[in-house]
Amino acid sequence: MEYVYAPWRGGYVRKKSGPSLNEADPNDCVFCQKLKDADDAGSFILRRFQHHAIFLNLYPYVAGHIMIIPNQHVANLTDLSPASRQELMELTTTCASLMQQELHAGGVNLGMNLGRTAGAGIPGHLHMHVLPRWHGDTNFLPIIAQTKPISMDLKLVYQDFKPLFDAIKV
Repeated sequence: MEYVYAPWRGGYVRKKSGPSLNEADPNDCVFCQKLKDADDAGSFILRRFQHHAIFLNLYPYVAGHIMIIPNQHVANLTDLSPASRQELMELTTTCASLMQQELHAGGVNLGMNLGRTAGAGIPGHLHMHVLPRWHGDTNFLPIIAQTKPISMDLKLVYQDFKPLFDAIKV
């Protein structure tokens, strides 16, 4: 790998542009709106906890893709209380284990994108992605046809997952 020294880029990299991610309006946040809604099944909320809720992702990379979303509208991990950060890690650990034990996933992808530049689609409200993965669950369609097949109906996934997530003890 080659490296190019470009000190003139430093000003651009350090420059703050646009509103702070913490200033994003919770009234415009899709996660905040769904958290306010009492219809958990309609919003695909699998379970609510003291600091977080577990959602099925409406635009999953693979069947069973869930998100752990803070009840509080925050953009950065440092904005969470220590108790909330602890609950986030406990839920992440439990969900990853559940994917492997109950869904027989061969692996699990965990991740969050903090900030628009990191790829966050909703940069004002952080969230942890938990994706079950199986050998062979990728294919060529996204590359040649810009199409991502999801082989399961979200309502059926919700019905199958709900009892599993109801049993979580954190």
